[in-house]
Amino acid sequence: MKRFVFLFLIGVALVFSGCSLDSQEPNFYFEPLSIVSAVMPDSFELNQTYQIEVTYKLPNECTGFGGFDVTQQNETIRNVVVFGTARTDMDNCAQTISEKKETFDFICKYNQTYTFRFWQGVDQNDEHQYLEIEVPVN
Repeated sequence: MKRFVFLFLIGVALVFSGCSLDSQEPNFYFEPLSIVSAVMPDSFELNQTYQIEVTYKLPNECTGFGGFDVTQQNETIRNVVVFGTARTDMDNCAQTISEKKETFDFICKYNQTYTFRFWQGVDQNDEHQYLEIEVPVN
């Protein structure tokens, strides 16, 4: 029922907002952002939910936080990427690098040590670099 109400409200909003989807070019694109650090607990408890705080870099004033992409490589390895939305319709973007913090929820489902691989960028050899943090499960 909640899903129906949510979809109905989105439909009503689109009708009344006058949005047109006719071949308009998007005014943004997604780009991965470098992760500086992550705050992790010393250990996890099975079936508990944790908020993971991530500090990342914004490359300029035209890029904002877009979200997290947390992928499961196997049962207990998680790759974490922060994505930004970079605006293409703004000409005067100050190239000021700033650090921001966001959190995502993680549920501990397996009774094994977890390895989190936080994406930090690409080196001069086009190799992806990760901050790896292991967290045992009690």
